[in-house]
Amino acid sequence: MKILDVLPRKAIIADLKAQDKKSILEELVIPIAAIANLDQEDLVRVLMERERLGSTGIGGGIGIPHGKLRDLESLVLGFGLCRKGVDFESMDGRPTHIFFLLMTPENSTGLHLKLLARISKILKHDPFRERLLKAVDSDEIYSIIEEEDEEF
Repeated sequence: MKILDVLPRKAIIADLKAQDKKSILEELVIPIAAIANLDQEDLVRVLMERERLGSTGIGGGIGIPHGKLRDLESLVLGFGLCRKGVDFESMDGRPTHIFFLLMTPENSTGLHLKLLARISKILKHDPFRERLLKAVDSDEIYSIIEEEDEEF
């Protein structure tokens, strides 16, 4: 599965403004809620419950907040770039800049894990992360992901 198979252009936020974890999640869910016709507060609640189990800030400036929803029909993926960086309680204690937000139906564990693994793998490629951080808008972010998606 390619990332762009499930990441719509309108779910890419090129300049997140939030300055704390909950606000980042609130900002990230806005396009996802509109695309999947879901309640923003429900999405944030599910994501914050997941964060209480352990931060999804995996280090290296990357956060992959994710959660499962009973009423969701199919997997939804969003992307956000926080240029200043935010304290996302990452494992390495450093600010987080790159976010992939993943919401999956409650009964799709295999798909959920498969996409998390793909995102993690692609983000290990340093030049890819550096290019994302320098991207000026959502179209450029989409193109960068598209190029990298083809190589993996």
